[in-house]
Amino acid sequence: MTIMDGKSLQLEMIDELKLSVEKLETSPRLAIIQVGHDGASNKYIEQKKKFGEKIGIDVMHINYEEDIDEKTILTKIDELNKDNSINGIMVQLPLPYSLSEDNIINSIDPLKDVDGLTTTNIGKLFDNKDCFFPCTALGVMDLIHKYNINLEGKNVVLVGRSNLVGKPLIACLLRENATVTVTHSKTVDLKNITNKADIVIVAVGKPHFIKEDMVKDGAVVIDVGTNFIDGKLVGDVDFENVSPKASFITPVPNGVGRMTVISLLKNVIIAYNIQKELNYK
Repeated sequence: MTIMDGKSLQLEMIDELKLSVEKLETSPRLAIIQVGHDGASNKYIEQKKKFGEKIGIDVMHINYEEDIDEKTILTKIDELNKDNSINGIMVQLPLPYSLSEDNIINSIDPLKDVDGLTTTNIGKLFDNKDCFFPCTALGVMDLIHKYNINLEGKNVVLVGRSNLVGKPLIACLLRENATVTVTHSKTVDLKNITNKADIVIVAVGKPHFIKEDMVKDGAVVIDVGTNFIDGKLVGDVDFENVSPKASFITPVPNGVGRMTVISLLKNVIIAYNIQKELNYK
């Protein structure tokens, strides 16, 4: 059994991205829009600032109170779209229910949509065209590639169909000729399906949901879950009992979660280079 170490890959990618930025004429710039003061969101943004600084990416944090009106946010995004010194724009989710996530996300210029969540980028992803991959899905794929796991012809079962993880991964996996099965809360006899999988990718937000009797010997198990039990971060997989059966497995923490922020910053550098090539204004 091999543990797929997101922490070591994160450090490796930080060094690679730092070298890439040092070769650029100016520092790439990322604008993050946040509404409210959610504790988890604050933590994620601090991580983006921290690693952005290490790599050489300027991170601008725009924080609105929860009672902000949608028009103000849309006006700010339009301003950032037109600002050629800003290479990437992202909106920290979740947003308050009073705001339309779709309207706000889709107001971002697709060439600055470094979170890969606009309808344009998602459409291109499924149409097998160049686009920005959503960050968690990109992190999963980078880990798979790092450990030389061949996807072609493999039976991959996704447990979870969220817009942020499950759905983008369908397209990412199909691009590499995997055979993809998508399961969810309405799936009947989930255990029978996961037991046939060469690779199981789990993102359901239920601690220790995948048990040892749900994976076959030698399966690759990728855990995207982030759950807290008594203040301790745990995944969607019962790591202690599943890991002896797996050929490869991601831990929580220090697995996929380590990759998400780095994937975002990787996208910012790609956006910078695309915009420079297009003389973007």
